[in-house]
Amino acid sequence: MTLDGTNGYVVDGGHGRWIAIDPGPDLPQQTAAFVDAAAARGARYGAILVTHGHPDHFPGAAPLARATGAPVYAHPDARFAHDRDLADGATFALDDASLRVVHAPGHARDHLVFALADERALFTGDVIIGTGTVVVAPPQGDMRAYQRTLRRLRDEFGTSAVIYGGHGPERTDVAALIDGYIAHREAREAALLAALATGSATIPDLVATIYHDVGRQLWPAAARQLLAYLIALEREGRVRARVLDVPLTGDQRALLDPDLSALASETRAMARDELGYGDDAPQLVAYTLTTTLPN
Repeated sequence: MTLDGTNGYVVDGGHGRWIAIDPGPDLPQQTAAFVDAAAARGARYGAILVTHGHPDHFPGAAPLARATGAPVYAHPDARFAHDRDLADGATFALDDASLRVVHAPGHARDHLVFALADERALFTGDVIIGTGTVVVAPPQGDMRAYQRTLRRLRDEFGTSAVIYGGHGPERTDVAALIDGYIAHREAREAALLAALATGSATIPDLVATIYHDVGRQLWPAAARQLLAYLIALEREGRVRARVLDVPLTGDQRALLDPDLSALASETRAMARDELGYGDDAPQLVAYTLTTTLPN
């Protein structure tokens, strides 16, 4: 779920004070890595910034705050405990460091991106990562909000020098990377519309068609991704949804409500949160293009 782990970052504010970005999961070694890094340089933390409330990014904020006394900053809609809210467009300053705060919903409602102007650097959390693309899964994920966020980053920060994502390596091909993310979303939606143009289909049908070249272990995530597109299209009046009163087959259930019991408890909780699984029984829904598209 986290590729090679969740990236945490430190920004040197000068005068011996540092800013921590994304303290990660609540693991002793994670907190120790931040604390020891500062101690080795004779520094202390003046602030802890969290990009969003997924369980691989925020839980380490509380133990790091206890260890350092630094306040925790987050989105106003963040559901985890934090000391201060960060408004969209605000400038967060600590001594010589200045970061612009960008509300960046889509992957999560409470997502923030931080722009460090002096280094033309973007800390993008899970909006853009170093390898591959990210999951946009309802109910916290919203495809249209995510696409708007990508376009905003391209328009306002496309000339940045480097992206530090929540997972994977840093990226210096910033404009091309953002354009690639935008194009990828548009291509997936085009493939979805093309599949529906041949007739009504369920999400399991669509996954098998659109993601036929993707490993089946990723199909449950692909199903959640398609749901995000379909919710957007239904809101726009371009698709109709009809619940089918039929029992799920084993394959359909494995796709729509996968058995996560084999995963470790922390990984299972992360998967449920990232992919938006609730407690309701899954239903099979048929999606159909509307005959008359709205203007």
